[in-house]
Amino acid sequence: MDGARDRFPVAEPSRGRPAASGAPRSGTAVEAEALEEALQAALKGDELAFRAVYRDVHPRLLRYLRALVGADADDVASDAWLQIARDLGAFRGDYDRFRGWTTRIARNRAIDHLRKAGRRPGVSLPVEDLPEPVSAQDTESAALERLSTEEAVALIARLPQDQAEAVLLRVVIGLDAKEAGRVLGKRAGSVRTAAYRGLRRLAENLERKGGGERSDARTRKV
Repeated sequence: MDGARDRFPVAEPSRGRPAASGAPRSGTAVEAEALEEALQAALKGDELAFRAVYRDVHPRLLRYLRALVGADADDVASDAWLQIARDLGAFRGDYDRFRGWTTRIARNRAIDHLRKAGRRPGVSLPVEDLPEPVSAQDTESAALERLSTEEAVALIARLPQDQAEAVLLRVVIGLDAKEAGRVLGKRAGSVRTAAYRGLRRLAENLERKGGGERSDARTRKV
């Protein structure tokens, strides 16, 4: 293999809105079925099918890694895809499980990268379980619709680490709480709680930001 960059051309993230938590992760049921079929073909050695899977997963993975390692995200993603391609034959599961598996590999590569660079690994801290569910209809989730993807990821990255990773995995990668919990080594309830808190804090920050912008606009008119 000549390297992830050569075999799997880097696909830049979409600048559209991030998918809301709980939303269909591939846009439509037809697309989801096609991706499931592509994954199963890729597991049997079909390189074109693997490229199709890569094109869907990579942009989400790259946004996640940018929040963890910043400008080094492309290099970490390349390392992650080399391992994914090497270990693909050992993977068992459906497409949702595959997203979680690839994210876990990318996260481990990011942690290794930060440790080698002498920076603090982006490992989330445990949070207690609270009976606060995360819903696709939450007003906090809707707040992200006001932002471009890149701006949203930048704001998410400023949250406390446990909240930031939970929101990234639920909203940007599109994992459910159970699969996100596998990535983080946590219970699903803890991930739901952290995501809920993070989205709520994001909404509050956006309200403050919006209020400040309106105040500035009124000042300029005076």
